Amino acid sequence: MGKLTREIVAGSVGALLVLAVLLGFDLSFLILPASLVVLLSLIRNGRPNLLQGDLGLGGLGSNDDSKIPLVTFEDIGGQDVAKRELLEALAFLKESDRSAQLGIRPLKGVLLAGPPGTGKTLMAKAAANYTGSVFVSASGSQFVQMYAGVGASRVRQLFKQARTLAEQGEKTSAIIFIDEIDVLGAKRGKNHSHMEYDQTLNELLTQIDGVKSEHPVKILVVGATNRSDLLDPALLRPGRFDRVVQVDLPDKKGRWQILKIHAKNKPLAPEVNLEQVAEETYGFSGAHLENLLNEAAINALRNNHKQIYPGDIRDAIEKVMLGEKSNRSPQKEELERVAYHEVGHAIISERVRPGAVASITITSRNNALGYIRQNPQVDQYLYTKEQIIGAIQVCVAGAVSEELVLGQRSTGAVGDIEQATDLAKRMVFSGLSPLGIVSSEVPGNILHETISQIIKEQELAVKGVLSSLVGVIKEIASYLLRQESMDGEEFRALLAACVDVS
Repeated sequence: MGKLTREIVAGSVGALLVLAVLLGFDLSFLILPASLVVLLSLIRNGRPNLLQGDLGLGGLGSNDDSKIPLVTFEDIGGQDVAKRELLEALAFLKESDRSAQLGIRPLKGVLLAGPPGTGKTLMAKAAANYTGSVFVSASGSQFVQMYAGVGASRVRQLFKQARTLAEQGEKTSAIIFIDEIDVLGAKRGKNHSHMEYDQTLNELLTQIDGVKSEHPVKILVVGATNRSDLLDPALLRPGRFDRVVQVDLPDKKGRWQILKIHAKNKPLAPEVNLEQVAEETYGFSGAHLENLLNEAAINALRNNHKQIYPGDIRDAIEKVMLGEKSNRSPQKEELERVAYHEVGHAIISERVRPGAVASITITSRNNALGYIRQNPQVDQYLYTKEQIIGAIQVCVAGAVSEELVLGQRSTGAVGDIEQATDLAKRMVFSGLSPLGIVSSEVPGNILHETISQIIKEQELAVKGVLSSLVGVIKEIASYLLRQESMDGEEFRALLAACVDVS
């Protein structure tokens, strides 16, 4: 029967049924047979298997990742502590007999927690390689659907598939990696209108509890998240996720290691100093550093270089931090204002911490019409009141410089004001403000007044410094308008010359 004929028949039958209902005939006896016909038709046409609650389960964890990954722990830099903790957790898979002799209870789950791009997925793959385990991966979002029971069914299938793949590959262990596990394992009771989330988590807890060391295939569940605070406490208790491994942003030594790993296949010029690059990239994750060297190589290709030079890396750092150069063309008056603004930032930055300025530019990138890039000397995790005040002074210096030279401020200081406000708020809640030690429930009006007072005091202090350097600001800004950018050494030499002349 052709498609057109089927449509005509279906339409005719539907019209007859509607007419029968309107005439008062009772057709309720047709509901069950009609439902069965529709269901069988869906199954025959390859639609979701509603009988089993299966909505595309076949592809879960059944990709090439189920093979043992080629990633090793040597390919992961900057995470020595995290690697050591994870290696200890893998002992029962790698040396199960020795672990049993020492009475070690096998760990069932390991949670990798840390910011995005720090290497959590790579560490899970390296763990599978290290132990010779089958690797099955899934994302937390794959388990949550609007249909009841689907998520729980997918969890069961994932564990079953891990055992099956291990048996087929004649392996004695399997690692199940669940990325973004906070989607699947969020605290129960949060979704009052949708119990599917809670049912899926309950099934995951049941499956982890069902992992037995006596089974021929040993299973380790590895979860990854950057929001461990959202996870249900039942998931984190001993006997489920026994160990939480913190995968933090790398320090300077770690960044240097990561850069050396990613630079192996790149022709760096002799003058490139990766240790200095590591020093300039405070706060970068492993993913950022990999992208940095890739962007540097693209810059070298664009400039027809056969090697990657320091200038290529410097441009790449700024691109990773601030985005691609914009094609916006500000008017002359706007460029002058931007130059005065950035020079004000730079002068106070050098006063607060000599040698801090890495580069200054009035070239637009992303939403920034201009910027200065500061070069952190050492990784720092604690800050004193004096250091925070210095940072606030740097933030407000741009607007103050505009006001001193041009007579008024502009909207270009919006981002600076937000940053200064955040710093002042940190002072308040660290007990470093005039309020002293306070709770997190400070009344809004008092918090606002205190933050405003802190910022106003620093504006007055900055104005006192820059008011005697207006000529210097104009001279350096004039040079910046001609060159569009300068590095820190150029700026410091020009600043010293202008100050001596004045």
